[in-house]
Amino acid sequence: MRWSPRSAIATHTPPPLTRGLHLRGPRPILASAAATLLFSWLASSQGQAQKPAEYAGSEICAACHAELVKNFRRNPHQRADTRGPWKGRACEACHGPGAKHAESGAAADILNPAKLAPARAEQTCLECHGAEISQRWHAASAHSRNQVACTACHTVHGQPQQLTLKAPAAANRLCSSCHVAEWAEFQRPHAHALREGAMSCADCHDPHGGKQSGSLRIVSANEPGCLRCHADKRGPFPFEHPPVRLEGCKACHEPHGSRNPRMLTRAEVRFLCLECHSNVGSRPALGGTPPALHDLQSPRYRNCTICHTRIHGSFVSRGFMR
Repeated sequence: MRWSPRSAIATHTPPPLTRGLHLRGPRPILASAAATLLFSWLASSQGQAQKPAEYAGSEICAACHAELVKNFRRNPHQRADTRGPWKGRACEACHGPGAKHAESGAAADILNPAKLAPARAEQTCLECHGAEISQRWHAASAHSRNQVACTACHTVHGQPQQLTLKAPAAANRLCSSCHVAEWAEFQRPHAHALREGAMSCADCHDPHGGKQSGSLRIVSANEPGCLRCHADKRGPFPFEHPPVRLEGCKACHEPHGSRNPRMLTRAEVRFLCLECHSNVGSRPALGGTPPALHDLQSPRYRNCTICHTRIHGSFVSRGFMR
């Protein structure tokens, strides 16, 4: 076999590293052993410093917080105390390990979710509730983005109706404490029946977020939540009114309250229709110009919906007359 540089490189194997260490004497081995002992000592001391906190159990909490524990046992959270990973220590699922607090009695030795930063309090709640389908849009919700903690709306130790806010009056009172401008709109002459307690804000809005603007609820096949009650306006229609399709109900209606009986954005129907169906100005009409016979000086033509009764969409009339 002829010699070549490539074959020499391929067949050459360097000596093992340990061979060099033995040739140089025992010092590298002693240094390695000393480093190993040092690292093991540091690891043991760090483990002692980071010793996990101990749990006390729910029975210890009841000794001082009897009233809170009594109320807690009436709401759904008490199920965590009877089964699952937090069995027997459900209080500490939210408040953290309580052995140190039980011994010292100091408030600084226990977590209080109501006094935590909103993001931290939210994280505590989502450790259990994060897998629920109602929380799938929570991270993108306006409440989460504006640092509104779960404890700002929910009373964790209270009765079930306080926890879930199923009562319309209670939910409306809570929402109106922050959304003052929206509540003022409900004081207009024509509004949804929130003041009467017949419905709540949560009937239309999902407080935990949604993919619609304003966290509006959706029904059926991703349709606007308005159609849950106003099902007669549901399409599809052969002849569609473009604003209904492109902009939704809010293109013409004030959902919270209005001066118009139909809760329109204008006091009179004609003013709303002429925003699109008019040739005033340099721009052409967006929806077509009414014919000349529509003399607005005559009262008979001032209410467009007298003739155009199917303005949400029609099955037979291109002019939405029937």
